Amino acid sequence: MKCPFCFFIESKVIDSRPTDEGAKIRRRRECLGCEKRFTTYEIIETAPIMVVKKDKTREAFDRGKLLAGLTRACEKRPISVAQLEEAADAIQQSILNTMERETLSSRVGELAMEKLKAIDEVAYVRFASVYREFKDVNSFMDELKGILENRK
Repeated sequence: MKCPFCFFIESKVIDSRPTDEGAKIRRRRECLGCEKRFTTYEIIETAPIMVVKKDKTREAFDRGKLLAGLTRACEKRPISVAQLEEAADAIQQSILNTMERETLSSRVGELAMEKLKAIDEVAYVRFASVYREFKDVNSFMDELKGILENRK
C-alpha cells in the first residue's frame, strides 16, 4: 500500500479490525519509509453499478462523487463528516440492494434528497435547488412550502 505522505510502496499492518458490521476491514498501517501511520479500508469488490444520466450516457457509480455533492450541500452547517459518510453508505447500500446493474441518476438524487431532508432541511434545500434545477423563485418557494406543510 502506497504511503500517502512519502509515497513509499511498502508498509506494515499494525492493527486490523472489522467495521460496518463486518462489511469492511479497517487496517492501521505504518510506512516502512517515513514511519508515519495511516488508515486503509478493505472492502469486497463487486461488479460496478452503472448510473444512467439524463443524457442517457452511463458512468460507474462513484461514492466519492456522491459524498462530494452531499458535502457541498452541507457546507457551513452543523453536520459531521460521520453523518455524511453514513448517508453515503446508506444510499450506496440502497442502490446495491436493488440487485440491478444499472440505476438512474434521478434515483441517486432522490435518495440523496431523502437522506439530507432527514439530516438538515437547509442542506436539503441547497441540494434540491441544484438537483431539481429550479427555474425561478416560485418553484423554489413551492419546495419550501412543501417542507413547511410537512412540519405541521
